[in-house]
Amino acid sequence: MKATGIVRRIDDLGRVVIPKEIRRTMRIREGDPLEIYTDRDGEVIFKKYSPIGELSQFAAQYAETLHKTCGLSVLICDRDAVIACAGLPRKEYADRKLSAEFEEVISTRNLYTAGSNESIPAVDGGQHFVSCAMPIITEGDITGCVASIVTPENQNLQPGLEAKLIQTAAGFLGRQLEN
Repeated sequence: MKATGIVRRIDDLGRVVIPKEIRRTMRIREGDPLEIYTDRDGEVIFKKYSPIGELSQFAAQYAETLHKTCGLSVLICDRDAVIACAGLPRKEYADRKLSAEFEEVISTRNLYTAGSNESIPAVDGGQHFVSCAMPIITEGDITGCVASIVTPENQNLQPGLEAKLIQTAAGFLGRQLEN
């Protein structure tokens, strides 16, 4: 754990303001859920909560199934980082931060399919690009995204079928989170 040197007081309603610099650095947005941990030494730790992270094992199996049956390279992410991937090098993608362009695609709340001249990297510094993406929406909130990634092996997929598979996966995972 790293000290920031910032001290804040608790107000009469028990609230503490998290400084803007920390929110920006940690990519904490208004409305983001935070999980609270305590320890015996009196430390209180706030950690960004990822509902889709709770399904990481299930998401990994779903991604692996899409890859094996359809040849899609798939990644499943929360709002900030990759949770699961299949058909892609795990070391290159596991827990990596999403690119700003990909985050923007997710925030549109709509299906995204890349045009012929578009190339949005999935992660910062990544070498593969988003082909098709659908945000995972749970109870009206964006909780993550399912995306197919263009690799040399899967450049010749049918765009309509790819979009339907990605939409189905996002819808299914969204319903799993609601249950």
